[in-house]
Amino acid sequence: MKPYPKYKDSGVEWIGEVPAGWNVVPLKHLAEFINGDAFKPTEWAVSGTPIIRIQNLNGGEDFNYYAGEVEQRYLVYDGDLLFGWSGNRGTSFGPFLWTRKEVCVLNQHIFRVIPNSADKRSLFWMLKAATAHVEDQAHGIIGMVHVTKGALGAISVPLPRLPEQIAIAAFLDRETARLDALIAKYCSMIDLLREKRQAMISRAVTKGLDPTVAMKDSGVEWLGEVPAGWRVGALKLFLDENLTYGANESADHANPEDPRYIRITDVDSNGKLRPDTFRSLPPEIAMPYMLKDGDILLARSGATVGKTFLYRDTMGPCCFAGYLIRARFSISMTPNYANFFFSSLSYRAYIDSDQIQSTIQNVSAERYGSMVLPCPSIAEQQSIATFLDRETAKIDTLIQSAEKAITLTQERRSALISAAVTGRIDCRSEINEAVLEDAA
Repeated sequence: MKPYPKYKDSGVEWIGEVPAGWNVVPLKHLAEFINGDAFKPTEWAVSGTPIIRIQNLNGGEDFNYYAGEVEQRYLVYDGDLLFGWSGNRGTSFGPFLWTRKEVCVLNQHIFRVIPNSADKRSLFWMLKAATAHVEDQAHGIIGMVHVTKGALGAISVPLPRLPEQIAIAAFLDRETARLDALIAKYCSMIDLLREKRQAMISRAVTKGLDPTVAMKDSGVEWLGEVPAGWRVGALKLFLDENLTYGANESADHANPEDPRYIRITDVDSNGKLRPDTFRSLPPEIAMPYMLKDGDILLARSGATVGKTFLYRDTMGPCCFAGYLIRARFSISMTPNYANFFFSSLSYRAYIDSDQIQSTIQNVSAERYGSMVLPCPSIAEQQSIATFLDRETAKIDTLIQSAEKAITLTQERRSALISAAVTGRIDCRSEINEAVLEDAA
């Protein structure tokens, strides 16, 4: 899109130049920012007025309620402009247009924004640009971002005349909706690819690669039929030694010369170790818990139960934490095949079964040891693992491409908002000239 014909220096570093006819003003001159009420947990009720908390800004339906009288200043109506001033960057921090028909009440950490000299939707996009500025200023902070009422109100933003505000808002409403729809398609594609990946793994590790092979009942409901020639047995039967718990040590040591101390939070969604969470143990403490190539770690506690990690010696010396269980396989089962089984729907069905869910706080080594696995011959295990390595790599490449496309689209979205709000592109032709004249 073309720029404006003439620009001037805004005098504000993050804005740069603005169109010649625009003003630059602090946000506090454009709106009033009202913080929510500090409701105590003892004041929560099961019915009454829904309380808008940070987690509700992105559509979360888990509401607490307040049954008492509410001051008018804290009430939120459909279409109101809100600003989460303490939340996670990219999600709950920043401006939101509330779209719930029911009257709600505002909790603390969220401002209700009342425009006084700006179009509401235009102000929403100004706040989006200001949010990016605040997040840039907090670039060294991971996760939560905070901004005070005074600091937010002091941020200067470009202010075009009202018709141009309407034009910019209309343009950004339309173009960001298109980009959001594209991102949603990429996300759906990733979900489908992950489902396909898991289904392929599940079939290969429980049915084999030959669709014509004779089958038999495994005797286990969540496992179903397996090839007739396969062995079926408890995990403990395929191990070189007993399942072993890790070290109960605090993770406050980070010497790169010492063995890495693996916790389940160090393992990302792709089964890789996160470089940013490195912790270590001194060798004399780590020694009994050192991992060998092919060891698999099983999470035994809370929400991460069932999560697994395959260790390879190329990762360097590593030991493991106490809420993980180490499985070290015998010659009857290859770690690659076992690791693929731990990505299967059958394994997930076992983890989700009543016998596991009833003890979700701590799934013991004994329970893991009694889990039934299908076990083909070593040659067939190797064939299955080779096939799955090749085919999952293809799917993973497609997923990575889609994830990269999402990142690029999100960057384009942010750049578009910034360019429109600061006047680097001219949006005046984006609505009918008659509307511009009426607004003027």
